[in-house]
Amino acid sequence: MFVAPRPRKEHDPCFAIRLACGCVAALVVAVLIQSQMPMLLPALTVGLMAGMRKAFDVKKSVGGPLVLIVFISVFYVLISLVHVMPMVALVVVFMISGLAYYLILKTGNPVGMLLLIAITLMSVMGAKSLQAMLVIKDAFIEGAITAFVLIPVLYWLIPSVAKTPLEEIYTPDTHGYHVQRAMIRSGVMMILLCWLYTVLDTSNMILAMAAVFALVFPTKEHQFSEAKERSYATIIGGVLALLILSLTNVMGHLTILLGALFLAAMYLGDRMMNGRHPPMVYQFALSVTIALTVGALTNQEPVSATFLRITLTLIGAIGAAYLSALLERVFLPDLNIKPHLIKNPD
Repeated sequence: MFVAPRPRKEHDPCFAIRLACGCVAALVVAVLIQSQMPMLLPALTVGLMAGMRKAFDVKKSVGGPLVLIVFISVFYVLISLVHVMPMVALVVVFMISGLAYYLILKTGNPVGMLLLIAITLMSVMGAKSLQAMLVIKDAFIEGAITAFVLIPVLYWLIPSVAKTPLEEIYTPDTHGYHVQRAMIRSGVMMILLCWLYTVLDTSNMILAMAAVFALVFPTKEHQFSEAKERSYATIIGGVLALLILSLTNVMGHLTILLGALFLAAMYLGDRMMNGRHPPMVYQFALSVTIALTVGALTNQEPVSATFLRITLTLIGAIGAAYLSALLERVFLPDLNIKPHLIKNPD
């Protein structure tokens, strides 16, 4: 599974400024179009932009939003057709998840992660309400279109020094048993998803999403590292969100909120380049800051939402990593996997 290296100042000295501008601009778009899920627009824009290294990358800026729109739309139609047949829906979700994990293990290409995100969101929302699934589909399409337009404009206004984007080299997993390991990961995901389908509500979605991001890595060492990074990032993002909301409670104006988010995004973007933790920690933290801050402006209580997100991230990521490792030991006793590459290259 490819992880982008740390952005370099000599390649892109304005990385943090561009990231902060994208965050604020996407939130302004969400306000103007009155999006029903306004946090998704800046989160998607920031997520795609933060993954770029060196120069503007057309594949990520154009291909990423288009692929996401296709996946979300296809799975919306698919879940709409099978949601009245629960057993068929479970089989469909299991097979799609298994295919996504197989693609990641076999090729190392992160497009499988987009498949997992799309089917997880659509299936959970569809299990609760077709109307809720329609809302999140529309919000993702709004976010993808916003990123599609904003990212090229921001790179044009604030160009990088580098003239070519980073060449991403995807490394396939070399330990074999790809089909079996993909099915094990898909089975672990189904346990968490069934819990969401039947017991928890959609506000606990991060439980499954944390598991998705942990299980895309081929070794348990990298999975636990991902769980640790996401948990720490959630704490950082939660603290920043509470600080921003405290400020807006004193001076409740949209410009104050936008200014505070701009500063938080610029700080975390700078930490991606210069921080002592891996850059993905700060990227995750920015996504958490956006989600909790904007969510609190609609219907979330910020303190409880922060603690809930931390708890669900720990349970989802670490629980999925432990269960996956246990099942691989039981069903694949001959498998001996040791990481041959570090998870976060510099």
